[in-house]
Amino acid sequence: MMSNATSFTHAIVRAPAASVTDGLRAVDTGAPDAGQFAADHAVYVDALRATGAKIIALPALEDFPDSVFVEDAALCLPDGAVVLRPGAPSRMGEAAAMAPALRDIYERVATVERGHVEGGDILVTDREILVGLSARTDAQGVAELRIIVEEWGYTLRELQTPPDVLHFKTDCGLLDGETVLATERLAAAGCFADYRVITVEPGEEACANCVRFNDTVLFPKGFPLTAARLREAGYALTELPNEQAAKVDGGMSCLSLRFSPPAEPKE
Repeated sequence: MMSNATSFTHAIVRAPAASVTDGLRAVDTGAPDAGQFAADHAVYVDALRATGAKIIALPALEDFPDSVFVEDAALCLPDGAVVLRPGAPSRMGEAAAMAPALRDIYERVATVERGHVEGGDILVTDREILVGLSARTDAQGVAELRIIVEEWGYTLRELQTPPDVLHFKTDCGLLDGETVLATERLAAAGCFADYRVITVEPGEEACANCVRFNDTVLFPKGFPLTAARLREAGYALTELPNEQAAKVDGGMSCLSLRFSPPAEPKE
């Protein structure tokens, strides 16, 4: 069953590994600074905690440079969790490493066994689960995910991520149950015909990946025009440093798994 897709009680995060400097990147703008990445990650976690979230902090995985981006490894829903199947070969082990933490929380944990699907391509709204096909998420993976979530009572809609865009949520973020922040190119594709859409300012496309967590929108620093547009629309923003994560294709949503379990996590 669908629920409030911007209201959560918990968040899973994973400490960035020193090896994050070797993380994947679509365009090489230089390696992130591991020390600054860790400092920025701590600020992000504090922002989550300030919303009232209970934080489940997992240790760094040095063998997996991109493992700080926990969202790609799993999908957390009120009814259960799904261990996903990342499309980048170097990230396949991240899902298996996430599974024990999910089983500590949920009675019901399913696994995508075929194809590929990453959490960065999944946008959960109050009424449906949107999944964008991309270089990291294929039709077979989406079909596997559909079987799981439909059995739990969810509706899944398959979409196409624009060419040259890494993940569907690279170009969008949920602001509330009826409103999406999106780039012009994604909005023009008609993905959000039944939603209110606020578009990012031209030249600020990198801020589309934001996260509404309870009463605040976690938003990357450095995009003043779009930030002003959102505040004018009535949203409260917490602006956070994201320069280091952006060097390895990371954004606000990538750094956490946000959820409200049916009951308190198992001790």
